Amino acid sequence: GILADEMGLGKTLQIITFLLSEKDENNGGTSIVIVPTSLVYNWDEEVKKFAPSLKTLIIIGTKEERRELIKEVNNHDLIITSYPLMRRDIEEYKEFTFEHCILDEAQHIKNHGSLNAKSVKNINSKQYFALTGTPMENSLSELWSIFDFLMPGYLLSYGKFSMKYERPITKNEDISKLKDLNNHIRPFILRRLKKDVLKELPDKIEQKILVDMSDEQKKIYLAYLQAIKGQLTEEINTKGYNKSHIKILAGLTRLRQICCHPGIFLEDYKGESGKLESLEEIVEEAINGGHRVLIFSQFTTMLKRIRQSLENKGIDCLYLDGRIPTRDRGELVKSFNRGLGDVFLISLKAGGTGLNLTAADMVIHYDPWWNPAVEDQATDRAHRIGQENRVQVIKLITKGTIEEKIFQLQEQKKKMIDKVIQEGETLISKLSE
Repeated sequence: GILADEMGLGKTLQIITFLLSEKDENNGGTSIVIVPTSLVYNWDEEVKKFAPSLKTLIIIGTKEERRELIKEVNNHDLIITSYPLMRRDIEEYKEFTFEHCILDEAQHIKNHGSLNAKSVKNINSKQYFALTGTPMENSLSELWSIFDFLMPGYLLSYGKFSMKYERPITKNEDISKLKDLNNHIRPFILRRLKKDVLKELPDKIEQKILVDMSDEQKKIYLAYLQAIKGQLTEEINTKGYNKSHIKILAGLTRLRQICCHPGIFLEDYKGESGKLESLEEIVEEAINGGHRVLIFSQFTTMLKRIRQSLENKGIDCLYLDGRIPTRDRGELVKSFNRGLGDVFLISLKAGGTGLNLTAADMVIHYDPWWNPAVEDQATDRAHRIGQENRVQVIKLITKGTIEEKIFQLQEQKKKMIDKVIQEGETLISKLSE
């Protein structure tokens, strides 16, 4: 089944408890959990903390080191390894049959054609579980891929699933097909929401703040917009819409960067960024009011620029992106929770999952991401069990730009996700031309 509790409700702890009870009852057997690279040590620490009697083996290191460790599999209760390593080591695991095979952050196999998905589907186990706060981020095929890991064939082959459910639901908004799919998947999904469970968890207040560009920024934005429109029209006319996706995304990304700060990619840009100025004001005010702040952006170049400007104002910042080794991430998190630094700057990719930062009570999304589920996961670094204060979430949106369009898209996607995972009416499909 899928354990799909919202972020911060303790999916990891529930599985550790389950494994402990299985060990006590059935005495023996080895289980395996596959996790994103950044969570390998996190799992190990949680097991040590809550179930020290479970004998755990982390399989990481060089190919040779992993090969030696894999020989020890049967002498342990729980094996922890990562998706990228499982892709490389799957042949070595084929001789084992595990008691339970657990995927953490199972959205890592949402693309059924990916190596992640193909490798974990080759693991032999008596029982399969998927943990994810977001069983479906964009499309129904993602849900199919997770079920294909749990119970191959239960939701048919992908081709048949697409014909029977995906197309009628997304293209024709077919309510009866949606109900039918809901009936099939509901018995296998356990999902609790914070608002149902945690009467004691403080509120989360979300606020969208519209900011203006500086004059110079606006000129650059409009010039790029014209240029990109011309290039894309030509590209679509010659190659067709479906073959132009990369060019389109590159163009849209450039516009998004200009909204953040043109200096991210224009080395000689000496002007201001309206958004950065607004951020500085918000952060200074927050710190004066005794708040501690998480700031997320998907552009690491932007995060570094923010860090520089805040430090120039005497504000202490911690910084985390994907280049920081896993071991050091844990230390950064502990330091922040102990009170070091007023602001924690985190790249959306590196900090979207597995970090517990309840010492912060304000979350700022500097730039919007296409996918609301990813942003929510980042917000839930602070809004989770252990949080004693009301959490304020601020989304900075540049007025009159692509960012407003992304925000509208997010709102539509939120509706779609709620309607498939909960009872549903209509859906919207992928980005149209």
